[in-house]
Amino acid sequence: MQKRYLLAPGPTPVPPEVLLAMAQPIFHHRAPEFAELLGRVRDDLKWIFQTRGDVLILASTGTGGMEGAVSNFLNPGEKALVVNGGKFGERWMKLCNTFGAKVEEIKVEWGQSVDPQQVADALKRDPSIKAVYVQASETSTGVAHDCRALGEVVKARPDTLLVVDAITALGVFDLKTDDWGLDVVVTGSQKAFMLPPGLAFVSVSEKAWQKAASTKNTKFYFDFKKERESQLKNQTAYTAAVSLVVGLAEVLKIFKAEGLESLFARNHRLADATRAGMQAIGLSLFAKSSPSDALTAVEAPSGVDGQQIYKQLRVRYGITAAGGQDHLKGKVFRIAHMGYADTFDVVIAVAATEMVLKELGYAVQLGKGVGVAQARLMPAGK
Repeated sequence: MQKRYLLAPGPTPVPPEVLLAMAQPIFHHRAPEFAELLGRVRDDLKWIFQTRGDVLILASTGTGGMEGAVSNFLNPGEKALVVNGGKFGERWMKLCNTFGAKVEEIKVEWGQSVDPQQVADALKRDPSIKAVYVQASETSTGVAHDCRALGEVVKARPDTLLVVDAITALGVFDLKTDDWGLDVVVTGSQKAFMLPPGLAFVSVSEKAWQKAASTKNTKFYFDFKKERESQLKNQTAYTAAVSLVVGLAEVLKIFKAEGLESLFARNHRLADATRAGMQAIGLSLFAKSSPSDALTAVEAPSGVDGQQIYKQLRVRYGITAAGGQDHLKGKVFRIAHMGYADTFDVVIAVAATEMVLKELGYAVQLGKGVGVAQARLMPAGK
C-alpha cells in the first residue's frame, strides 16, 4: 500500500467537508434552491476578491476565464501589452493573437518579475494600448508580479485596462482588486480554492464593463455581458456546474472562518518554510525575484535530471509534484503549498526531496532541510 499526496500546483487537494458537500444529491440549476445558493456565493466571492463589483462564475477552467478576458475587452486590431515571463504569459500572447489584437510584448526572463517601469514606459510610448495583461503568480516559474505597482501605473489611464491572471494567486496572497485598480481578475477552482477543476471566476470593474460595451469580438459561451445579466438574477446563462457551486459555498465558508489575514499568513509561512528547507539541502530557487507564495520552483542540482526528481517523488513516495515546462523541463521541479495545505505537507515535501536526491546520487545530509523547515514552521516564540 502507498499513501498518495497531491502537492502539484493544480489540481490541489479538496478538504473532506467540501467533498461531502458535493456528494449530496444534485438539484436543478433553475430551482429556487440554486438561485439562493448562487446569490450567497456571489456575495462571498466579492469578499475574497476584495471588490464591490461583479464576480462572474463560469463553468470552465481558468483558461476559459482568460479567453473571456480577451474577447470581451479587446476589438480586433486594438493594441494589447502582454507581460510574458513564463508559460502563462505566453498564453496571454496566444489568446490576444487569436482574437486579432496587435500585441506588444514585454519579454521578462523566466525566473524574474517584471519591472513596473517597463510597463509605464511602454504605455507612455504608445497611449493607444487598450489593455495590459499580466500574471499575479506565474505558475511555470514560481514568480509573483507586483500587481499593486502595475495598478498604480495603469489606473491613471482611463482608456487602458489592467487584466490579471490570478489563477495561482487569489486566495494565496493579498490582491486588493478595487483598491489597486485591477480591472479584470481571473482565477480558477482547482488551485487555492480547493475544488476540482471546472469553475473559473472573473471580477470585472466598472471601467472594464464600459469598455466591454463597445467590443465587437465574436463570442458566444464566454459572453460576459450575457452572463452578467443572468447572474444578477442569481441564474447562469447556461447549465451551471451545480455540484461545484455547492462545494464552492463550503470553501468560501472555510475561507471566511479563517479570515483573509490569517489565510495569507498561513500561505506565506508554508512558502517560507519550503524555500528555506530546499535551500538548506543545497538547492537553488528558480525565482530570482519576488517568489510566489503559491508554489516553489526548485532548480535541479547539476548532474541530476529534474524530471527524475519529479518522477521518483511520485513513483517511490506517492507524491505528485510538478516538473518544469518547455525549456525548463528537466531543469526544475515545482511543489505547491496553497489551498488545503498545512505544516506537514511542507515537512513531507522536503523530507521526500532529500530521500529522492540521495537515491539519485546527490550528496545530501538527510534531515538537514527538514530541520530548517521545521524551525520555520514552529509557532512564534517556540
